[in-house]
Amino acid sequence: MRISLLLLISLSLVAQSSEDTKSEHIKLFNGENLKGWKSIGSAKWKVENGVIVGGQEGDPSRSGILLTERTFKDFDLSLEFKIDEHGKYNSGIYFRRSKTKALGHPYQLNIGRGVADEPVGLHLGDWLDKGDEDDSIRKPLQWNKLRIRAIGPLIKAWLNEKLIVEYEDPSPRKDLLESGTIGIQTYGAEGHSGWVKFREIHIINLIKK
Repeated sequence: MRISLLLLISLSLVAQSSEDTKSEHIKLFNGENLKGWKSIGSAKWKVENGVIVGGQEGDPSRSGILLTERTFKDFDLSLEFKIDEHGKYNSGIYFRRSKTKALGHPYQLNIGRGVADEPVGLHLGDWLDKGDEDDSIRKPLQWNKLRIRAIGPLIKAWLNEKLIVEYEDPSPRKDLLESGTIGIQTYGAEGHSGWVKFREIHIINLIKK
């Protein structure tokens, strides 16, 4: 009897949550060009065969971020990525990025190699959750599926359909709970240049009614 009651309460809460939120499904990358995106920094971004390619053309100082023109607060983002294995070169997904730089770093789901201490994990000035720290889930030089779900202070991430991050920020900055841009990065860490590729970038914008 008690189990049935708990199940009913759980289903009621899920239904109430669904009623309080509406979903907007958006294809962030059209597969043809960078419409809806803007670049900051000196990195080179281009579209090849339906794929966004970011890199530095051999110059590690040419790092940068490709940002969405739209902003998002609570969302469920999915994409596929493939990344170079060179040195400490890494990439990442920024989210809730404020237009005011003085507010500090945004959340970042880092993309890199665990062996270089740049795993696929959550970062905010420092590591919040190293996620796939031992490179047991990421597929080197292959396409990997990444999903990020951010609702309020709770952030979850899945790599190749396996949960790697579940972090609730105990004291988030005010701007980190507000709407911000989403960015994909190419970063020449410690003088290492490289490349990163993205495709199938979709987002579900979760909007409170």
